[in-house]
Parts: sequence; C-alpha cells; structure tokens
Amino acid sequence: MDWRDEGAVLTVRRHGEANAIVEVFTAEHGRHAGVVRGGAGRRQAPVLQPGAQLAVAWRARLDEHLGTYTVEPVKSRAAAVMGDRHALAALGAMTALLSFTLPEREPHPTLYARSIAVLDLLGETPLWPLAYLHWELGLLEEMGFGLDLTACAATGGTEDLAYVSPKSGRAVSRAGAGAWADRLLPLPACLRTTTPAPAADVAAGLRTTGHFLETWLAPALGDRPLPEARRRFVDGFTRQAGAPR
Repeated sequence: MDWRDEGAVLTVRRHGEANAIVEVFTAEHGRHAGVVRGGAGRRQAPVLQPGAQLAVAWRARLDEHLGTYTVEPVKSRAAAVMGDRHALAALGAMTALLSFTLPEREPHPTLYARSIAVLDLLGETPLWPLAYLHWELGLLEEMGFGLDLTACAATGGTEDLAYVSPKSGRAVSRAGAGAWADRLLPLPACLRTTTPAPAADVAAGLRTTGHFLETWLAPALGDRPLPEARRRFVDGFTRQAGAPR
C-alpha cells in the first residue's frame, strides 16, 4: 500500500532512538500518522515542526499498519510566527485542536482548505485573529456542531442580535434576551461577518466558540479536555486585548 499527498504537520513524537511518529493533516487522506526514519535526527527534526507543509509519501504492507513516511519540505511557517507570540500560540492551538478532533484517516477537504488558508495568514497580516475565530466556527460546523447565528431564537427577528444561547447555539436579540441576558454568551459582530474587528471583539467571540468546543465537541469525543494549547492561546490573546475572560 502506498500513496502521495501534501499536508501540514500536527504532532511529532520520538519513536526509538532516531525515528519519529508524525501526524499530518493531508488533503486527501485526513489526519494520518506514519513513522519518519531519522525524524528525530538533526537533518529531519527542523523540517518536522507543527504547522510545516510537507509533501509526503506513505508506504505500508497493509493499509491498517502504521506505515512509514518519506517527506519533503514544501513550506515552513516558523519564520512568519516566531516574531508574534500570539500567532505562534494560535498555530499551536490549531494543530492541537485538529489532532484532538479529527477522526484518523478520514478526509475533510473543506476543513483542510480552511486550515491551510489560516495557517498561511498567521503572523502575515493583522487580520489573522479574525480568520482564526472563523476557523473555530468552521471546525464546529465540520464536526456537526455548527451555530445558528442568523436569527433570534426567541423572536425570529434578525435585528440587534447580541447573544448566543449556551444551550442551543442560536443567536438571541437584546429584546429576546430580556432578564436572561447575563446567562447568555456574547455575539460580537465579528462572529457573523469577516469585517475587521477590534481584538476585544475577537476575544469575546473566542469565549463563545470555546464554550461549544468544551460543552459540545469535547464530550462527543469521549469527554476529553480540550488541548491546553488552545487555552494558552486564548488566555494570552484575551489579556493582550484587555477583554474579560
């Protein structure tokens, strides 16, 4: 069995003295692991960094085997993010969430395209935090937990939408919220549009997506806690934005 593909490195762990088991989110084969011979060595280790884009060739005697990768670097994203600690943290959050969420060897072409687009933006443009926020919305949708932010769950109206129900994932207007407003999640405009937004609004949006990642997605995957990398990114970004946590 063998195939060739391209994808982004998600995780790397040492395997024996010199080898590494590498998870790659590939375009056609989803999240797929394999052994890279010499992957822990000086020549290969700098290439096998989370977020790096690789051309990979996978080979195994049987399809169900772990198999081995040979890899060629396509794009290193380290230079773009090393000068921005929040972009670096976002890269760690993305790769950790993908490894946490994706079923092994199941293609997700739409999510793959979204993920590569956001990885390419990290550290390259001031708009990357908004792109990351919408990536989390897309991740929830891809996994079957999409939010409905089009109309108020209480009134059916589309004006003055300001909250999200933590139970239903539906938008709620100020009029529809009434006395329950303090029990609802924030719905900043940047959750519904890609128009540039203040960092504090993006942080509020991350509070909302984080709720559904924790209470909807994680329990569906065996009630494991979300990766610590996501919390570190959001905490740091929220502090920088001066937004409430």
